Formats: sequence, C-alpha cells, structure tokens
Amino acid sequence: MESSESQSTQEPAEYHDGTQGSVVLAATPIGNVADASARLIDLLGHADIVAAEDTRRLYDLANRLGVHVGGRVIAYHDHNEHDKAGGLLDEVRRGATVLVVSDAGMPTINDPGMAIVRGAIERGLAVTCAPGPSAVLDALALSGLPTDRFCYEGFMPRRHSERIAHLRMMLGEQRTIVWYETPHRIAETMADLLSVFGSSRPMALCRELTKDYEQIRRGSVAEINESVSGDPPRGEIVLVVAGASDEEAEAVSSSSLSTEDMAVLSMDRALEDGLRIKDAIAEVVQEHPLANGSLANRKQVYAAVLDMKK
Repeated sequence: MESSESQSTQEPAEYHDGTQGSVVLAATPIGNVADASARLIDLLGHADIVAAEDTRRLYDLANRLGVHVGGRVIAYHDHNEHDKAGGLLDEVRRGATVLVVSDAGMPTINDPGMAIVRGAIERGLAVTCAPGPSAVLDALALSGLPTDRFCYEGFMPRRHSERIAHLRMMLGEQRTIVWYETPHRIAETMADLLSVFGSSRPMALCRELTKDYEQIRRGSVAEINESVSGDPPRGEIVLVVAGASDEEAEAVSSSSLSTEDMAVLSMDRALEDGLRIKDAIAEVVQEHPLANGSLANRKQVYAAVLDMKK
C-alpha cells in the first residue's frame, strides 16, 4: 500500500483516465481575483491544453494567482472556436485534459465554449465544469428581486428597432429578467425600457460586480433611467428587471389584435382623427405589437381595409 505522501503527489484522476481525457469548462473571476477557486488554480497548473479566449489575459490571471500554466496554451475565441474544436477534441480522445476559460465568468455564457461542448457530447467524450463566478447570478442575488424563476437574455440588441421589438416580446414575461449592456448604449436602452415597460416596474442596475467600484442601483425603471441620465454608469453592466404581474401579463396577452381587428380600428381612427388610412394604420400597428413583440405587416392590414370597404 502506498504512503499518504506518495499519493498526494499524484495528479487528480480527472486529468487522465488512461484512455481518454476530458473537456473542463472553468469559470474565471469577473473582477476580484480572490474569487478564483482552488480547482481553477489546480487546473491551470495541470491541464494538458488551455484554450483561452485571450491568451494575454490568461497569463495575467495566472501571474496574479501565482500559478505556472503547465500545458500548451492556444487562443480559442468567437472567431475560431468552430475551427479549433475538432482538433481539441482529438486531443481529448488521445487522453488530454483540455481546459476552456473565457476572459471572465463561465465559458458558453456569452463567451466561447459551446462548440467544444456540443462536439464532446456528439463524440461521447467527457465534459465537465469547474463552476465559479457568474455576473448573471451575482446581479440576480443582489437585485433584491425574485430569484425563484428568472430568465437570462444575454446582451440587449444593438439597434433601436430590434431592441424595441425584443422588449415588447418580453413585456409579458413573468420571470425576473436579466440582461447585459454596455456603457455606451445604456442611456438608449434605458429610454427604450421606459418606453415599453413603463415607469413603475422595479429593477436594478448592477455595475463593476466584485470590483472595488461595485455599485447596485435599485428602483423603478423611471428612477434608474433618471440616474443613468444624471450619472452615466461605467464598466460592465447587468440589468435585472422584475417580471410582469398577473394583471400586466393578462393585459399583454389580450392586447394582441388580428389583422382584421387592426383594419377596423384603423378605419375608425382615420374617421375620428381625420387621418389618411395609411397614417392611421401606421399608428395602430405601432400601438398593438403581436404576441412575439414584432409588428403586424402594414400591407396586410391595408389589404384587409380594402376588402372591408368592398
């Protein structure tokens, strides 16, 4: 029987099973380097290959953690992950442990990693996680909003029209909603959020989580919008918005009109307000988004108007 001293020098069993290795997704600190887990440090030192979103950031993290990266390091990011995944999985098949890390947080959550996970599943190769920091869960926990049911929607759409459509689609969502946003778009996003969700919906704006300047702004949509205008936030931002109440969800569900309903409403609007029928249609379509958040086709509504006039 081996002594306890000799056993302690062996590599963990997860690194080599004699036939094939594994893919390990490891969460890295989202701000405070002290959040790095002992398992992450161990993996950085022992993994055969480290697939990093940014190799310079990886080495910087390793230096701050005081760990020597023992394996081969390759760049693995949005632009090359589909090309690199196959070769990395070939290495796993031959017995290598491939550690996948992003710049911050958990790989695959708005970061590279999904291609190698799906490939490993298809090939029947081992894939596991070394969990850790998550901006989504951190912001959700600090928001003070319900956490029993929530949905994560990634980054807000960049374009105004797409953002409005997306927000309309989420208007009746009753779970707490989490989004990422950037400092240079936060003012536009808050204005759109106010326009679609109204002023009173509770929310939180979380910035620079786990860092020295961490800040959580809590209040209504109108209050947060005002704070963004008066004191523009910097750094990485997570928005957490309360889900719709039963009454709000029911109102959204019942507000969707058919093409024929919109045609009737448009004709009434045109008569009452002295508008051209096309202008009335434009107003009605804008005011009554479909259940999925998109807008009805104006040409179809206009065709329904012509059929009714006949």
